[in-house]
Amino acid sequence: MPVATTAVLSLDCAEPEELAEFYAEVLGAEIQEVTSLDRIDIAAPGGARMSFLRDHGYAPPSWPRPDDSQQAHLELLVDDIDAAERKVVDLGARPLDTKNNGGPRDIRLYSDPAGHPFRLRLV
Repeated sequence: MPVATTAVLSLDCAEPEELAEFYAEVLGAEIQEVTSLDRIDIAAPGGARMSFLRDHGYAPPSWPRPDDSQQAHLELLVDDIDAAERKVVDLGARPLDTKNNGGPRDIRLYSDPAGHPFRLRLV
């Protein structure tokens, strides 16, 4: 019997409302009822859940610099990586590494509007 039935990826950020809106658009998720402005939750149709926690002293990760460790990153599985790239950039993502574009193992690295790294990867 499992200890838990699901997991939630929680990200610290300065503005949880903005980051929740970004990922809700990217994942087609719904923003859950807000009970605290310091924590916003979203739930996606496929079962993915994320939380965004206000940190007044937040500083974004600096990955992939070798002197700072990568705390975590999110991989988003997509069918059309070019269309997904256009959408996330339009929503405010910043490309970090897209130089290896093309082919069946195409992976592209971005930061979300709060600076967390995430990757688009073909399914």
